[in-house]
Amino acid sequence: MKKLFFIYLFIFVSILKASSIDDTFTSYNDDLKILQELDLKSSYITNEEFQDYYNTFNKRYARTYTKKLQNAQVFIPLIKKTLVQNNIPASFMYMAMAESNFQLKAKSYMKAVGIWQFMPVTAKKYGLKMDYYIDERMDIVKSTNAAAKYLNTLHRMLGKWYLAALAYNCGEARVIEGLTRASLDMYCKDNGNCKKDPKIREYRHTIKLYQERRVGYQSLHKVYKKTLTWNYEPNINQLLIVQDNLDRQYIPKESRNYIKKIISLAMMGNSNELSKNKNHHLSNTGYSSSIVAVKTKGGLLLKTIAKAIDMPKKDLIYLNPHILRTIIPLKKEKTTIYIPYEKLSLFKSKIKGLKRNEFLTHKVKSGDTLSHIAALYGTRVKIIKDFNNLKSNRLRIRQRLLIPVDPDTYKKPKVYIVKAGDSLYKIARKFKVPLKKLKKYNTNKYLHVGDKIVVSFK
Repeated sequence: MKKLFFIYLFIFVSILKASSIDDTFTSYNDDLKILQELDLKSSYITNEEFQDYYNTFNKRYARTYTKKLQNAQVFIPLIKKTLVQNNIPASFMYMAMAESNFQLKAKSYMKAVGIWQFMPVTAKKYGLKMDYYIDERMDIVKSTNAAAKYLNTLHRMLGKWYLAALAYNCGEARVIEGLTRASLDMYCKDNGNCKKDPKIREYRHTIKLYQERRVGYQSLHKVYKKTLTWNYEPNINQLLIVQDNLDRQYIPKESRNYIKKIISLAMMGNSNELSKNKNHHLSNTGYSSSIVAVKTKGGLLLKTIAKAIDMPKKDLIYLNPHILRTIIPLKKEKTTIYIPYEKLSLFKSKIKGLKRNEFLTHKVKSGDTLSHIAALYGTRVKIIKDFNNLKSNRLRIRQRLLIPVDPDTYKKPKVYIVKAGDSLYKIARKFKVPLKKLKKYNTNKYLHVGDKIVVSFK
């Protein structure tokens, strides 16, 4: 296991005496390149707090590190290619690892979703669609493109890549607040008269009001713009410092650890563990992906496509978690899904002949509601409305509705014909069905001899 502090201390002392470049020196140069990519000075590699974090993190995650990279090999080339195309440092691949461990379906308690952990508001801002059928935060290509656009926006705003990474985690406003406060403190340390300076007092008061949400971001940004003219530029050591007896630090603890985590993950990729022959490919994955995007028509089940191209259903679902109901939504434009590249020719030859999902026809009778019909067929109101182009919940007697069903999971209703003396309570007891469920299955307010009652599904 690589102990950064002692290795690099030794290198700094002996580098001029070295007669050849060995593996350790190569790894050291690669680690410095990571810092350079993130706009960090090489001296940060000997920062004591970072050294402590790296060594603890390395011990904790060394065993699972290669496994996580191995599991993501199908996605890593796509991520690398997108970063290169958008002029984003290669180290940001490890941001995806820090965010989600490369899991497309990752979800946080804050409702962030996907490999890049997009919150709904940010996802919409960068063009990711989210509805009942599709959540493009889990689309590997579209979410990575959106993340690249977001990172470039943050970089243009803040000027340094490591600041863009911090802002991705805690928000650009929080980073700007931290930069502003740090600049004010640096200015006051040099000038020593801040307590009596009315302008400085005004700036600090504005920041306090912003923290209390009594003024908006624009007020904070005006102070930030003013501090930029002083030519104080807090570096990462000054920005991530923990000040005593202060609840609100320049940067939140989670974000301070977040940037260290990204750097650590990237540097672990240069470690001796990955340079071994059996894992060498993990750190040298190229840009050629083993999956390809294809367009397909609505109404098809993923399992139908999987069967046609001779691949396990679970594997196709794994590649396409953005298709939420495992059914391609019915809409005018075709939907993008991802298949193994080796299946492309088979897909092209089979796609036109594939039949849409199976449908049943429901004839609306008195008392029917969309919620009752949805419960009857084990589906959702929105699906019935979408497939039948219904603009409202109103139904007509004898109206026919198309109900999409998955033949593998659909359970046909078991019907009982009402006899003299029957009541819902008696029928519920007879078939051992909770009365509440029986009422959900049926809309009949009054029973008549000969009525058909759904008592269960088989």
